[in-house]
Amino acid sequence: MASLTPSTTRYRPRSLRGTWRTLWPHLLLGALALLFLVPFYWMIISSLKTKETMFSNPLVWWPSVQHWENYPNAINYPSFPFLRFLWNSTYYAITATLGTVISCSMVGYAFARLRFPLRNALFYVTIATLMIPWVVTFIPTFILFKALDTLTTQAFGIKMLGTYWPLIIPAFGGNAFYIFMMRQFFMGLPSELTDAARVDGAGEYRIFWQIMLPLVKPAIMVMAVFTFLSTWHDFFGPLIYLSDNSLYPLSLGLYAFRAQRTTEWALMMAASTLATLPLIVIFFFTQRYFLEGIKLTGMKG
Repeated sequence: MASLTPSTTRYRPRSLRGTWRTLWPHLLLGALALLFLVPFYWMIISSLKTKETMFSNPLVWWPSVQHWENYPNAINYPSFPFLRFLWNSTYYAITATLGTVISCSMVGYAFARLRFPLRNALFYVTIATLMIPWVVTFIPTFILFKALDTLTTQAFGIKMLGTYWPLIIPAFGGNAFYIFMMRQFFMGLPSELTDAARVDGAGEYRIFWQIMLPLVKPAIMVMAVFTFLSTWHDFFGPLIYLSDNSLYPLSLGLYAFRAQRTTEWALMMAASTLATLPLIVIFFFTQRYFLEGIKLTGMKG
């Protein structure tokens, strides 16, 4: 029977230099995080101040008396229908997100799995559109919707300009970056899944909706979250296409509120904080999908 000998390997404590190499990136990230949180902290603190303490010298980093009534006053302000603007932003963001998810998923699946003439050429053209600045296509798009507005008004009595149609319809036309992203995800799935489904008699629509789409849920969530955030912050599109104040989203409504009431900074900060809260909640529940989005650059396909 072999004799049991004690292990000669001993635990060696980590050197101070090795500990510092591990610690300094976290300290740097923590310092940067605090630096980026300063504007957000200042917005919240300013929403609890009065007009007298807003621009006091020296700066007041924590007011002795917090005026929480600024929040209900901002919501119920006569010339600032906050709840109406909130509903407009929610409607705009959800519909644009839904259109982007549906269109980009279908086009990405077609480029990855279907065989049709000029498939690669069309994909290269789609990717090439990423190099075109959006300001270049904005004027032609506006002219197109202006012509459609005349046509639909005369034929169906439906107006395009002054409504959310010009803002929502392009989302159902797809986004080149998200089409590329979905194509890469679909190409990473084994082809045996679709081959087995076709042998069992499943059509392409059933394969797409019931087999392939559930397998790319992380990519769909990344696309939905980023689209929702960008649409929620959209300012230029509503500024150009919307003329009725009751249709303004929060981004445009806050600007109009500041232009009308330049002295109500406390209410302005309170309304800005309330407009930011939905994004914080979304990020809190979907933060792991943001990490998944960082890994997209390392995909194969």
